[in-house]
Amino acid sequence: MSQTAVGFDRHVYFRHERFEEVRVETIKTPAEGRTLLRNASWETYERLIEEREERRNPRFFYDRGVLEIMSPYIEHESVSRITGTLVGEIAIEMDIDVFDAGSTTYKREDLEGGFEPDECFYFGENIERVRGKKKLDLDAGVPAPDLVIEVAITSFSINKLPIYARLGVREVWRHDRERIEILALQNSEYAEVSESAFLPSATGEILTKFVADGLRMERPAWARRVREWARESG
Repeated sequence: MSQTAVGFDRHVYFRHERFEEVRVETIKTPAEGRTLLRNASWETYERLIEEREERRNPRFFYDRGVLEIMSPYIEHESVSRITGTLVGEIAIEMDIDVFDAGSTTYKREDLEGGFEPDECFYFGENIERVRGKKKLDLDAGVPAPDLVIEVAITSFSINKLPIYARLGVREVWRHDRERIEILALQNSEYAEVSESAFLPSATGEILTKFVADGLRMERPAWARRVREWARESG
């Protein structure tokens, strides 16, 4: 029997694996800290979520035996938050209803997948299926978010697209520090598309520019610029 320890936020978690060996890989960058546990059980994944309680961090991703534990730092969070704010600003100005579900936990044991996005949103008829709920449980028939925002600054990470696809996320905006690419779910796989299906005229180029502006400009001036563009494009 082997014992694996994973530490975060002043807590240490132990998993006793019978007949299995969990391999641990850890890396820290200026944007985030990530730990990968390979050959991890679903029970380990669920227990870590439970023991974290109501804190936003760290975040967990599970894909068929590979568990990623991610603790974002300020660079990662700044890009995530400004992108999420951008979605809200554009939607309001275009008179599009949107429901912000933040970094909610989504998981399906039967599909061996789970994720906690940087930001995520519901649009259209799916909003009424989640509005007012205290817990978004995919096993109870709640839909996956329509849009997920992923800040992918480091290459030391599991590929999360297969998780999103299996659980039914229709669109992903992925920011790799250089640009935002818009990925649409097509035949169980993601393909890059020119603009968002949920926010008309929002192209990857436009979104990339607004996020870059939002990181350097004062917020009121930035919001006015975004709203002006949305009014003219909506």
